[in-house]
Amino acid sequence: MRIEYVEAVLALVRLVPAGSAVSYGDVAELVGSGGPRQVGSVMSHCGSGVPWWRILKASGRAPEGHEAEALRHYLQEGTVLTGAYEAYLRTGEGSWRVDLAAARWAPTDEDFDHIEAIAGELEGRLRKLSVADDGMSA
Repeated sequence: MRIEYVEAVLALVRLVPAGSAVSYGDVAELVGSGGPRQVGSVMSHCGSGVPWWRILKASGRAPEGHEAEALRHYLQEGTVLTGAYEAYLRTGEGSWRVDLAAARWAPTDEDFDHIEAIAGELEGRLRKLSVADDGMSA
């Protein structure tokens, strides 16, 4: 995976405020490149230094294998949850998820300025890297 894409995804993830969440597909759409699987790959391999728990499957489910840690973050941040998260806390069993309809990040105008800068930089860097240096291209 290109480092330019990784950097753009991680920069966008840092913008998502506490108590909010977005899907992998939302991140891809906002950076203007890739899709949910690419964002998931970035988060899986490189996301430990950012608030990874705020980036979810479209279903609102926490990243597999990280449910307990993510739930602690959600509760600390006041993220809106649905399902049996209290039972999960007590027993490790129970189905729950983030209520993405309620918790989905709604970027402010200032956030959109940052998002546009991230997406624009990514587009420019990818375009620059893809231009042939063969002396024949205009």
